[in-house]
Amino acid sequence: MKFFVDTADIDAIRELNDLGMVDGVTTNPSIIAKSGRDILEVTKEICDLVSGPVSAEVVALDAEGMIAEGRKLAKIADNIAVKVPLTWAGLNACNVLTNEGNMVNVTLCFSANQALLAAKAGATFISPFIGRLDDINLDGLELISDIRDIYDNYGYETQILAASIRSANHMSDCAKIGADVATAPPAVIKKMADHVLTDKGLAAFVEDAKKANITIL
Repeated sequence: MKFFVDTADIDAIRELNDLGMVDGVTTNPSIIAKSGRDILEVTKEICDLVSGPVSAEVVALDAEGMIAEGRKLAKIADNIAVKVPLTWAGLNACNVLTNEGNMVNVTLCFSANQALLAAKAGATFISPFIGRLDDINLDGLELISDIRDIYDNYGYETQILAASIRSANHMSDCAKIGADVATAPPAVIKKMADHVLTDKGLAAFVEDAKKANITIL
C-alpha cells in the first residue's frame, strides 16, 4: 500500500520523504488555508519535493469552472493530480481532465455507487472518507471493502485512496482490505511505529546494557 501524506507542511513532508515514507501528497482548501500560503506557490514547492502524485483541489462548484481551474493546477507540475468533488459537475470535470491526460483524484466519496461512477468517469484515484463515516456511526472500512470488490469484479484501474484516516489502526486495516493508497496526517503515520511492548523491551535492553557496561563506540 502506498502512503500519501495529508498536509501542506513542507518540513513534515520533507522529513517523511527522506525516510522513504512518502509516495505522494494530498491537500485540500482547508489544509492550504492552514498553511497560510498561496495555493500555487506551496503546491509547486511540494511537487518539487516529492516525485509521486500531489493532489491539488479545485474550488469551483460548476463543471466549467472546475475544468478551467484543473487545467491551471495541472500546469504547476507533471505530478499534479487535480482533485474534484464527487458531484455530477465533478464527474463531468473528471472525465474531461482525464481525457486530456491529467491525473484526477475524485474526493468526498461516501458510497460504493459514487465510487463506481468515479471509475466510469476515468478517475485516477477515488477518495472514500473513512473517519467521517465513522463519525456518523457508519463503517468507513466496510466502504473500502465494497469498493475493492466492485473494482476487482470489473477490472477498473481507479486506485482506492483511503482518506480521512484518524488512527494507525485505520492504516493497517486499509492495507488488509487492499486499498491501493492511504493518505494520513504526518502524526498518524509516525504513530504506526509506536507499541507499548516495543517501549517496554527497549527500556529493559537499555537498563541491561548499562548494568553490563556495554558500549559500541
